[in-house]
Formats: sequence, C-alpha cells, structure tokens
Amino acid sequence: MNSPLPCGCRQAAAPDRYISFKDIDCDGNARRIMDCIAQHIALPERNNAFWEYFMKKREGGSGPRPDDLFLIHSNINQVRELFETWDDQQALEWLLQLEEECC
Repeated sequence: MNSPLPCGCRQAAAPDRYISFKDIDCDGNARRIMDCIAQHIALPERNNAFWEYFMKKREGGSGPRPDDLFLIHSNINQVRELFETWDDQQALEWLLQLEEECC
C-alpha cells in the first residue's frame, strides 16, 4: 500500500524503459554525453589517439557512421574513465542515467 506524499506532491512516473522507452530522450541524452566528451578532449592534455579514433569513428571515418548511443554504449568504460579521471561528476551522473535508461 502506498503512503501519501507530503504537501500534495506526486511521485514522478518511472521511465518506461525496456518496454517502449516512452518519455526517454535517449538520442538527446547521448548527444549531451558526446558534448561532454568533446569539451574534455578539446583540451590537448585530455586528448589521445583513442579519442581521435573515437571521434573519427563518430563521423563515419572508419566505416558506417554509428549513432551516438551505440558508440557510447560500445565504449562506455572508456567514457566513464575519461569523466572519472577529470572528476566530471555531472557527466558521470548523465552517463549513469543514459546507461540505466537506454543501454
């Protein structure tokens, strides 16, 4: 039995992942993560051969152009490591949300 929330607040509905993905902007959330990656690797000390390859792959430079969600999902550990290395807590939160809702 659910107890009422104080002040007439309503509990937000849980995302409908794995069923319809209704109300989950997976593409937009993936673009937001890509923007974070791009901001990090724009700084020379944060860029390396892997990130150059990653961005080239994003543009379709080594085959068909993958969508951002697929590319992030395929390299999620490297993306997480980038954000952890540079202590980007906001990007880590967004990455966890993307992983839980869309991957």
